[in-house]
Amino acid sequence: MAEVIAILDFGSQYTQVIARRIRECQVYSKVLPYNISVEELKKENLKGIIFSGGPSSVLSEGSPRPDSEIFNLGVPVLGVCYGLQVMGLMLGGVVEKSIHREYGHGILKFDVNDALFKGLKSPLRVWNSHGDRLIEMPEGFEAIASTENSGYAAIEDVKRHFYALQFHPEVAHSEGGLSIIKNFLFEICGCRGDWNMAQIVPEAIKKIQSTVGMAHVILGLSGGVDSSVVAALVHRAIGDQLTCVFVDNGLLRKGENTEVQELFGQHFHMDLRVVDAKNKFLDALAGVEDPEKKRKIIGGLFIDTFDDAVREIGVVEFLAQGTIYPDIIESMPIAGCPASVIKSHHNVGGLPERMKLKLLEPIRELFKDEVRILGKELGLPDNLLLRHPFPGPGLAVRIIGEVKEDYLKILRDADSILIEELRSSDQYNEVWQAFCVFLPIKTVGVKGDERTHDYTIAVRVVESEDAMTADWARLPYDLLQKVSSRIVNEVHGVGRVVYDITSKPPGTIEWE
Repeated sequence: MAEVIAILDFGSQYTQVIARRIRECQVYSKVLPYNISVEELKKENLKGIIFSGGPSSVLSEGSPRPDSEIFNLGVPVLGVCYGLQVMGLMLGGVVEKSIHREYGHGILKFDVNDALFKGLKSPLRVWNSHGDRLIEMPEGFEAIASTENSGYAAIEDVKRHFYALQFHPEVAHSEGGLSIIKNFLFEICGCRGDWNMAQIVPEAIKKIQSTVGMAHVILGLSGGVDSSVVAALVHRAIGDQLTCVFVDNGLLRKGENTEVQELFGQHFHMDLRVVDAKNKFLDALAGVEDPEKKRKIIGGLFIDTFDDAVREIGVVEFLAQGTIYPDIIESMPIAGCPASVIKSHHNVGGLPERMKLKLLEPIRELFKDEVRILGKELGLPDNLLLRHPFPGPGLAVRIIGEVKEDYLKILRDADSILIEELRSSDQYNEVWQAFCVFLPIKTVGVKGDERTHDYTIAVRVVESEDAMTADWARLPYDLLQKVSSRIVNEVHGVGRVVYDITSKPPGTIEWE
């Protein structure tokens, strides 16, 4: 039985990043609701508990609180940000509202002899994001680190194995953050670190089989990594009980229809049905500019299309989807926590209540890189698994404002040039995601001896580990110049190319 680190989610958008970091260390992690009972926790092979951060103030009425009996379980507990504040308050400490919210980098100074900071050298640059602060520690605790704005940036009660950090060790912005997490796992919790993704396959297959039984499953296959891995996983579990439906909604990348049919229909011999729905989707999107409305229209039409496919196939009970962790955390609060919704996703938001199928989401607890590892275990080819993420609503959310057929052609051609140049320069696999965005903004230019008034293409290329945070890629100038020159010269209707240098946060990876 795998060792488990339970992460109690208080609504932080970094909760799944903690889970990801722990799995990097080959320790299995589970994100659980903050108010889970001790009785439920006792069912796990529990080695430790982490309290996540969260957007609430512990001083607010009704703010989230865990079961107080957790502190009597006898396993190590680590509080992060809000987790420090709620632990401190519940154990008898004092928390007050900060005069100034501490957001961004801080300089952490600490006792290098402490187990939590073993192997690290003080000081470190760490990432803060909090509006409250601990001003009086509970009995039995001592301060082991400080920042310029907090004397209690890290505290511990060694006797009871309670630890807490005011900063976020899980984000890439915190120096030594992964080492701190490793120290908690191995030095404090005593984990073995023998879990790996290979163990997921038989567990996932067994779960799919028990959930589905002899029922039939339909899957909307897009050709992206997530839906492809789900197709391979579900097909291995139930074989011909799976029917894949590829919907050509007119919002796909250049040549995608042919690629999907060749790979899954001819190579993997899956039951693949191709539906030409281009006109239906484009007609429904005509005149729609709001990105959330576009997502909801596309989600609704997908369900309509699946309903039509079901009638042709016969009795179908389940709809399989490639929903993954970042989709969940960015789309809705988890377990009733007050996390802010950033945007809805095609897989998890905007689906009408009239949907007639049960959802099957076998990779919803995995991150993108873990999905790729799972795909490798299932025998999928690298050229598919290393493909960049692509949004469920397709190119509709890479066109700012209304979706038009001529805009789609411009965007497809520009995007194809970007990807071609990234591959030829060996940069494609070095970045997390690269794509073009169509801006319905005309600017003045000159081609030959003539004045032009053409549209703008924004190029977005980012580096990331899990899509929860991202930084813009510092591509070579000569590569950017070649991409810009080719797009302006080869794509009719484009007069200007700009490069997006916004990180996440504050921006998102996609523009809509």
